[in-house]
Amino acid sequence: MAPVPWWRSAVIYQIYPRSFADSPGGRGVGDLDGIRRHLDHLTWLGVDAVWLSPFYRSPMADFGYDVSDHCDVDPIFGTLADADRLIAEAHARGLRVVVDWVANHTSDRHPWFVDARSSRDSEHRNWYVWRDPAPGGGPPNNWRAAFGTDVPAWTFDEASGQYYLHLFLPEQPDLNWSEPAVEQAMHDVIRFWLDRGVDGFRADAIHAIGKDPALADDPPGSAGLPRSSTNDDPATHGHLRALRRLLDGYPGDRVVVGEVYLLDTAKVATYYGDGDELHLAFNFPPLYTPWEASAWHQRLDEAERHLAPAGWPTWVLSNHDNPRPRTRYGSEDRARAAAVLLLTLQGTPFLYAGDELGLEDAVVPPERALDPGGRDGCRAPLPWTAAPGHGWHAEPWLPWPPDPKRRNVDSLRADPSSIMHLYRRLLAARRASPALERGAMQRLASPDGLVAWTRSEGDDVRAVAVNFTGAERALTLPGDWAIEVSSDGRHEGRPWPSRLGPDTAVVLRRR
Repeated sequence: MAPVPWWRSAVIYQIYPRSFADSPGGRGVGDLDGIRRHLDHLTWLGVDAVWLSPFYRSPMADFGYDVSDHCDVDPIFGTLADADRLIAEAHARGLRVVVDWVANHTSDRHPWFVDARSSRDSEHRNWYVWRDPAPGGGPPNNWRAAFGTDVPAWTFDEASGQYYLHLFLPEQPDLNWSEPAVEQAMHDVIRFWLDRGVDGFRADAIHAIGKDPALADDPPGSAGLPRSSTNDDPATHGHLRALRRLLDGYPGDRVVVGEVYLLDTAKVATYYGDGDELHLAFNFPPLYTPWEASAWHQRLDEAERHLAPAGWPTWVLSNHDNPRPRTRYGSEDRARAAAVLLLTLQGTPFLYAGDELGLEDAVVPPERALDPGGRDGCRAPLPWTAAPGHGWHAEPWLPWPPDPKRRNVDSLRADPSSIMHLYRRLLAARRASPALERGAMQRLASPDGLVAWTRSEGDDVRAVAVNFTGAERALTLPGDWAIEVSSDGRHEGRPWPSRLGPDTAVVLRRR
């Protein structure tokens, strides 16, 4: 029997470098050395891998997702030597390292684009998507960009008299993946980081790299939606198969997880291919699902129907683009129960740094707002201590999240009843249970307002139940069970009383 790839049983922890931790002498912006100095927090917590959001050279129009050099570190984050040291020290602690790969676009200050816009005959002109104005003038089609309201996905270049395509900001021109030299250059980026020892990639907006050659208008049903949320061209799959062959040629189960931002689970499933495209694909509908049992039953139905036959699912309830669970769900009780939900479903879960603290989004006054997509609140800096400055060496680039004097790593680590200890217990329970790591999942009949399931691998069996209501609910299960982990920390190790408190969740093991 082939060994199980590490990413099937892993819990992956996302770090947004600007907001995680700065290093001595820092300027209030997190950096690679700050991450390295806090790796022990991750090993204490019990995660298996880190995913680092972009730290490459960038003018920071989109805070690192506008890359001007994919093979260097922006000075604000450190140096390539800092990256090498971080990778080495993470590996020494048994942590895998996954890095962001921005494949769909570059910065408009990338040397490729600087050359491309210099002349219609330049070497890199066809590396980007250029078109003449529409008959009568204006953009070539009706595609809309991701940021702003009703903003065209095209910007006119006065010097050459053509428009260039950008599914995101005008400062982020789209690469033309139908040009073989582009694919080769981006493969060289992948090799550069694989050769430095990274264990895989989170591929940003990967569903967008293939484009309809005709660049046809979006139909009435989707016209006006950002093209980045609807682009689903068959050409992408050929590019992903070539990428998969490249990664599979390296030792050590290197992984690529794709940001497939299509809010249709059936479409997301196609990006696994026949086991020859993405290893993992983010499925985003659960991220937008309300705290309601009926809605979660629907999401689990979709995953069972579409993802399970195609490949190994992923689960994500938070990231650098969306409000945190405590903000969305409205209480710490629900955020605690959501942690149980996330870490016990069949698939690979992704945590977002700071969710283990139960952080809420920061309230960012207009004069301090920075992000073009309005995502500053979920990117607030992590508080490490209760002292003034909260463990940072300079005033951070964004305001603190609420209550940093109490809700910080040091204070919550000292409190065994804290949400941070709940995450640690859940991760320990998962690591000790083949059923929770990689076992089969079967949903159980449960009363309204509850979702319950079992996970099983051989003789190892766990049951999980989540109460999505504000009232106590009865749940009778066949057999004799004990509470292994409860979201409120109560009665762990005791027999299951067949009742679940409001907005709570439990992991049960057979006695």
